[in-house]
Amino acid sequence: MKTTLDIDDGLLASAKALAAQQRTTLTRLIEEGLRLRLRDVRQLPPATKPRLPVYRGRGGLVTGIDPTSNQSLLAALEADDDA
Repeated sequence: MKTTLDIDDGLLASAKALAAQQRTTLTRLIEEGLRLRLRDVRQLPPATKPRLPVYRGRGGLVTGIDPTSNQSLLAALEADDDA
């Protein structure tokens, strides 16, 4: 199957040089690399869902700040930076 890839110029030049040195084609070199990478992925244990951190602290909205107003939130941030 034919496909088009965007490969970094330096990486492509190195790959072409290696293919020439090994007396093989660039296509075969890329196929070999993909096979190795896919083999490594198959050997990994199944991924578990990452646990996202959840804040369970106390508190709430700061008095005087309207959470629906960008201006109010920006003013609170600027006041916090000054402190």
